[in-house]
Amino acid sequence: MACFYVRSTLYLTVIYCCCFLTCLQAQRPAHIDHNTAEYIFTYDEIHWLEDSAGTISFSEVRARDATGAFQPNPYYYPKNFNTRSAYWFKVRLTVSGPAVKNQRLIEFYDQTINDITLYLPAVNGVYTAAHAGAGQPFAARLYRHKNFEFLIPELSAGTYVYYVRIKSLNEINFIMVYRSVERFINYALVEYITYGLFYGMILVFCLYNLLMLLATRLSHYLYYVLYIVSVGVYEMSTDGIAFQFIWPGAPALNEYMYGISLYCMSMFALIFARTLLRVKRQSPALYRLLNWIIIIRTLYFAVCLLLRKEWFIYKFLDLIPLFAAFCSGFIIWYKGFKPARFFVLGNAFLFIGAIVKLITVLGFVKGVSGVVGHYSMVFGFVLEMVLFSFSIGDQVRLFRKEKKQAQDDAFFHMQHNLKLQASVNQQLEEQVAARTRQLEIQSREIQEQAQEIARMNRLLEKDNAALKTNIEKITDARITSAELTFEEFSQKYPDQEKCYQFLADLKWSDGFACRKCGYTNYSKGRKPFSRRCNKCAYEESPMHDTIFENNRIPINKAFYIVYLVFTTKGHISSYQIAEKTGMRQGTCWAYATRVKNLLEMEGVVAKRNKKASWTDLIRKT
Repeated sequence: MACFYVRSTLYLTVIYCCCFLTCLQAQRPAHIDHNTAEYIFTYDEIHWLEDSAGTISFSEVRARDATGAFQPNPYYYPKNFNTRSAYWFKVRLTVSGPAVKNQRLIEFYDQTINDITLYLPAVNGVYTAAHAGAGQPFAARLYRHKNFEFLIPELSAGTYVYYVRIKSLNEINFIMVYRSVERFINYALVEYITYGLFYGMILVFCLYNLLMLLATRLSHYLYYVLYIVSVGVYEMSTDGIAFQFIWPGAPALNEYMYGISLYCMSMFALIFARTLLRVKRQSPALYRLLNWIIIIRTLYFAVCLLLRKEWFIYKFLDLIPLFAAFCSGFIIWYKGFKPARFFVLGNAFLFIGAIVKLITVLGFVKGVSGVVGHYSMVFGFVLEMVLFSFSIGDQVRLFRKEKKQAQDDAFFHMQHNLKLQASVNQQLEEQVAARTRQLEIQSREIQEQAQEIARMNRLLEKDNAALKTNIEKITDARITSAELTFEEFSQKYPDQEKCYQFLADLKWSDGFACRKCGYTNYSKGRKPFSRRCNKCAYEESPMHDTIFENNRIPINKAFYIVYLVFTTKGHISSYQIAEKTGMRQGTCWAYATRVKNLLEMEGVVAKRNKKASWTDLIRKT
C-alpha cells in the first residue's frame, strides 16, 4: 500500500507540473468589448513562428499551431531578428459582445514592412486574407494613411485567432493595434497635424538659413540646410509620409531612401560640425579624425547602395559619426570656442531623444509616456535645430565681433600710420626744401659754368675750324711735297665717296659742258657724282677720260699708286707699292707701268718742273 501511495503521489505531481507548464505556454487572449477604443498587443499576447524558407502556407501554419509550434513572445514587441526569413504572428482576441462590421480595424505601426498579410477570421470560422506593405504602390492601401489598416468583419461574441505573415528587408517592431474607426480618425488627424508642424518647422528653418546663406555667404549655413533636409527626408522615409506624398508610385525607393537620407544626415552633420566649430584651426588632429570617419562611412554607404542593400538596417552605425560630431563640439567648447556650447546642447537633446526612443521600443515606457517616447526623436531633432540655429547665430555674432575688432585695429593702425606719415612728410618736406635750395645754388653755378663752357666751346670751334683748315693745307702740302704712308694719305682720301667727289670737282672745275651737245645744265646721274645732261640725257662719270677709267682696284689705292709714282719720279718698284698698299705685286706693277708711261709723255715733266702736282696725271689717259 505504501508503494502504491508513493506511485500515485508521483503521478499526480507530474500531471500537475505538466498542467502548470501548459498554462504557462498557453497564449493569453486580449479581451475586447464595445467600449474598447484602442488596444495594443504586447508580450505573451503575441506568439510567433519563423519561416526560414518563406514557403509555409496558411494551412500548414494552422496545422503547426495545433502542434504547439508557435513560441511565446518574451519582449514588449516582437521583432523579425532574421530579415531573410518570413515571420508568422498569432494573437487571440476575445470579444465580449457583437462587433459591428467595418467599425473596428487592425492597424500595424511600422511603415517599413515590405509585405504584410493579415488573415481575418469570420463568425463561421472562415479566414479572409488581406494584403498590404511598403513593397506595394501606396494606392493599393485601404486608407490613404501612412500605417497599414485592415477592417474587421462583423463578429459575434467569442474568441478569435488572427494570423499575420510579415516579410521585410528591415528589422521591424511588430506593433499590432486594435482600434475603433472613430479612435483611428481622431488619432490620424492629431498625428498628421503633428507631422505638419514638424515638417513645417524644417521648411521654415531651411528657408531662413538659405536667406542667411545668401546674405552672409557663410558655408556652414549651406551644410546646416542640407543636414536638416536630410533629417526631414529620413523622418519622412521611416514614418511613411514620404511614401504617401512624394513617391507613392515607386515602392522600391522605400528600400533605399531611408539609408541614403541617414547617410546624408551623418555626413552633413560632420561637415557642419567641422565648419561651424572651425575644427581645422582649433584641433588639426580632430579634423583628420573627422575626415577619416567621413571616408569610411562613405565607403560603407557605397557598398550598401551597390552590393548589400540589406546592410542599410544597421542604423546604429550612424551613432558613430553623430557621436563624433558631439565629441568634437565638446572638445572645441573646452578649448574656449563659445558657439560650441549650443552645438553640444543640441546634440545632447538629440541623444536623449534617441535613448528615450530606444527605451520605448524595448517596452520600458508605456501609456501616454509611451507616445512621448515614440516621438522623442522628433522632439530631439526640433530642439537640435533650434539650438543649432542659436549656435550659428552665436558664431555670426562672434564673426561680427572679430570683424569689428579687426576694423578697430585697422582704424587704430591707420590713424597711427597717418600720424607717422604726417611726421615723415613734414621731415621730407623740410629735407626737400633744404635740398631744393641746395640744388638751386648748384643749378646757378652749373648755369654759369655752362655759359663759360659754351663760350669756350665757341672759341674751340673757331680754333678747330682754323686747325682743320690748316691741317688740310698741311696735308695737301705734304701730299704735294713729300711721300706719305697709305694711312696718312687715306686721311685725305679715306673712301670711294671722297675720291669720286675729288674727281668730280677736279674734272668740272671750269664748269660742266656736255661732250655730245655742249649743253651746260645738268642733273645728278644714276652713279655717284655722275652728271646727266638736261638736254640730250647723256650721262658722264667723273672717272671718264681720266687715268682711273675702267679701274679695277679700289679708287683710294689707285690714287695712292699715282701719288707714289709721281713723287718718286717713277723710281719705285712694284714690290714696294705692293708692300705699301697690301695688293698683289702683279696688279701693282701693271698699274704703276701705266702711270709711268704718263710721266714719260711729252710735256708732263715740263709741267712738273713748274711745280706740277700728281693730280695733273689724272686727266691723262
